[in-house]
Amino acid sequence: MQQYQNLEDIWSRLQQSAFRSKFRLNQKDLAYLRSKGMPVILSHARDFISGRLAPALPAKDGKQTPWRGHPVFVAQHATATCCRGCLEKWHGIAKGQPLNDVQQEYIVQMIALWLSRQEMPRVL
Repeated sequence: MQQYQNLEDIWSRLQQSAFRSKFRLNQKDLAYLRSKGMPVILSHARDFISGRLAPALPAKDGKQTPWRGHPVFVAQHATATCCRGCLEKWHGIAKGQPLNDVQQEYIVQMIALWLSRQEMPRVL
């Protein structure tokens, strides 16, 4: 999958989007991420993706990802991995087909990249 090799290119495009670049973890989500650790949070991401995004026609597509309540949800909106429409527009992953294992892992890696950059201290 070509998109998998271009995480940084897509990251740069997402950062140029006024909507996508505004997302940040709140203190509660950041504390949760730090207390559980990245491996556990990414396990949650895999579960969310397989259940909410992987089907060819997900239930409530376009509205299946909450805006808050878990660090992964915020990351999904920030990385345009929240619904099949955003996956198609931003990542070139076509709607109407189930996500394969490689595509699902690509989404997890995109979320991991965003979360890891949220976790780093910000320099002013």
